Amino acid sequence: MDSQTSQSSQAFPSPHTFQVDLRGLVDLLSHHLYSSPRVYLRELLQNAVDAVTARRERDPGAPATVRLYADGAGGLRIEDSGVGLTEPDVHSLLATIGRSSKRAEGLQEARSGFLGQFGIGLLACFVVAERVRVVSRSALDPNAAPVEWTARDDGSYTVRTLPASARTEPGTTVHLVARAGAAEWLSPERVRALARDFGSLLPYDVRVGEEVVTDLPAPWDRAWPSPAERRAGLARHCHELFGFTPLDSISLDVPLAGVRGVAYVLPSAVSPAQRATHRVHLKGMLLTERAEQLLPDWAFFVRCVLDTDSLRPTASREALYEDETLAAVREALGERVRGWLTGLAAGDPERLSAFLAVHHLGVKSLARHDAEMLRIMLPWLPFETTDGRLSLEEFAQRHPVVHFTRTVEEYRQVAAIASAQGIGVINGGYTYDSELVEALPSVRPGTVVAELDPDTVTAHLDTVDPAEELALSGFLAAARAKLDPLGCDVVLRAFHPLSVPALHLDDRAARHEQARAEAEEQADELWAGILGSLRGSAPRARLVLNHLNPLIRRIGSLGDAELIGTATESLYGQALLMARRPLRPADTALLNRAFIGLLEWATHGEDGK
Repeated sequence: MDSQTSQSSQAFPSPHTFQVDLRGLVDLLSHHLYSSPRVYLRELLQNAVDAVTARRERDPGAPATVRLYADGAGGLRIEDSGVGLTEPDVHSLLATIGRSSKRAEGLQEARSGFLGQFGIGLLACFVVAERVRVVSRSALDPNAAPVEWTARDDGSYTVRTLPASARTEPGTTVHLVARAGAAEWLSPERVRALARDFGSLLPYDVRVGEEVVTDLPAPWDRAWPSPAERRAGLARHCHELFGFTPLDSISLDVPLAGVRGVAYVLPSAVSPAQRATHRVHLKGMLLTERAEQLLPDWAFFVRCVLDTDSLRPTASREALYEDETLAAVREALGERVRGWLTGLAAGDPERLSAFLAVHHLGVKSLARHDAEMLRIMLPWLPFETTDGRLSLEEFAQRHPVVHFTRTVEEYRQVAAIASAQGIGVINGGYTYDSELVEALPSVRPGTVVAELDPDTVTAHLDTVDPAEELALSGFLAAARAKLDPLGCDVVLRAFHPLSVPALHLDDRAARHEQARAEAEEQADELWAGILGSLRGSAPRARLVLNHLNPLIRRIGSLGDAELIGTATESLYGQALLMARRPLRPADTALLNRAFIGLLEWATHGEDGK
C-alpha cells in the first residue's frame, strides 16, 4: 500500500497556487488593458452602482446614492448606500482577483443589473493610487460589524472589524491616496469632469460634493414640446458631446435589442474608409467613446450615442465584444437609418436634398446592395452626365439607351463630343456609380444600359465624303506612319463642335495592350518572349481628326512630310491633354518634340523672309 501511495503521489503531484505580483499586474492594467488612467473612476462608479443595485433587489425602497469627495490634496473618497460587505465577503471578493460580487451568496438573483467585477474594479484603482482603504457595512446581515480592508500597491493588505459606531448605515466607502505623479487624476476638477462623463446616464443619485452628476432622462428619451424643439435640443446635445451641429438626428430605439439612443448626421462629408466611432453606455455607465462596428459600414455618415443592456463589453470594458448579439444590433440600427432615409424621400425632399448634397456617397454605398433603397433614391441621387448633374431617373427618361463610362478619364475623353452628337453619357468613374448604373434595369424594367466604347462614339460621327478622304490619303498615310509607333491609328470624321480639331479615343483593352508592349520593349530576352506571347488582338487607340475643323483642313493641304509629322504629333498631344489622361514618358517626349519642331518651323519661316 505504501508503495502504491508513493507511486500515486508521483503521478499526481500536489497543486500549487499562483503568486501574483501586484505591481506587475497594475503595470499590465495601466499600459495594456486600459487606454488611460481615467478608467479608475469608472470602475469606482461601477462598484458603487452595483452595490446599490444589489441592495435594491432585496429592498426596493432602499436609498440609492453615490457621493464623491476629492480633497484637493491627492485624496478621494466615494460613498455608496449599497449592499455593503461582511468580513467573509471582504476576504472572498477583495483578496481574490477576478472574483465578482455577482457570485456572492444572496446576490445571484441580481446579477443581470451589474456592470463590473468588484475585485477587478478596486485593482484598477492602483493605476492612480498607492493605497486603497475600504470601509463597509452589510445590509444583508444587520448584526455584522463594519469591516475595513486596506491594501497597498506592493500587494499587501490588512482586514479588521470596526466598532459599530464607525459606520452606522449600510454601504461602502472607498478611500484613495494618490501615488506619486498621479495626484492630478484625483483633483476635484478632474473627478468632477470624469464623473459627469462616465455617470451622466446612471439611474441613481450620483453627486460630486453637492453637484449632481446625473442628467436624466437622456436627451433622446425626454418629452419635447414639438418635433422642431426635439430636433433643436438634440442638436445642442450633439454639439456638447461631439463638437458639431448635425444635419439631422435619427432615433435608435430598438427595445428588443435593449438599445435606446440617437444617431447624429455629420454636417460635412467624410471618407467611407474612415472608421466611424460611437459613444456607448452600458446600463447608463459610459463604456467607450470609440466603439466601432456598431453600425453597418455604409452608415459612415452618422455618429451615435446610445445606452444598452444587451451588448457584451470586452475585458477592459472599453469596447464591445463581437458576437451574434452585436451583429443583430448592428443590423437593427442599420434598419433605423435606412428607415430615416426612406421617410425623408417620402415626406421631406428639402431635407433629403440637403443631406445628399453632403453624403450622397453613403447612400450610393447602401443603394448598390439594396434594390429597394435604389428604387426610392432614383429621383434623388446625383450623377455627373453629359446633360449636367441629374438623377438616374431623369437621365433614363431623356435617353432610350443609358451609356456610361467606367472611368473618369474615359468620360472626359468623350463627354463633349458625345453630347454634341446627341449621345447621353453618365460618368461612372466615381465610387459606386458604375455599379448603380448597371443595376438600373433591376429597379426600372425596360431600361437599356450600355458601356460606352470608342466604336460607339466613332459610329455616331459623320463619315467624310470618299472623294475628299481620297484627296487627303497622302496626309493620312503620313499621319498614321508617325503615330504607329505609339500604338495609335488615325481616322477622319466630321463632327461637332467645330472647335475640336482632334479626339483621342481608347479603352481599357487598348491601354492594357499598350502597357504590355512597353513592358516588352524594356524587358530582357526571357521576359520579352513571355510578354510577346501575351500579345492580344485588342483594338488600338485612335486619333479622330475633325474634317469640319479649319485647322485640320489647312494641315491636310500641307505638302511637307516632316511638317505633317510635327503637326500630327501636336494634334495627338493636344487631344491627350484635352482628355486629361495621365501622360506616359513617351507622350511627354512627343509633346516636347512637337513644340520645339513647331517653333523651329516658325522661326525658319521668319529667317526665310
